[in-house]
Amino acid sequence: MSEGYLVISGVQENGKKFRPSDWSERLSSTLASFHVDHRLRYSSGVQPCVIEGEYCLIVARRLETSDPAAYHYVMGFAQSNQLRIQTDRRTGERALLRES
Repeated sequence: MSEGYLVISGVQENGKKFRPSDWSERLSSTLASFHVDHRLRYSSGVQPCVIEGEYCLIVARRLETSDPAAYHYVMGFAQSNQLRIQTDRRTGERALLRES
């Protein structure tokens, strides 16, 4: 269910595109870890994606209670850079992240 997710868009509140273009990968990699296969795995709470050609960051609302420091870090970044934040309201097959 995607109602528990926020979408941080790579567009600022003034309509300008946020730079650098790989900001979502950079930010999510700070919360990622390397697994035994030596591959970087993004946290389930913060994941980069592209929606309609726009670089975005998906943030699980549960992160606020499970890892408050990470949640405040990500949200502080978004707010200080005036990035658009909205609730993901997609459901079913259209959901950005589906619970397994």
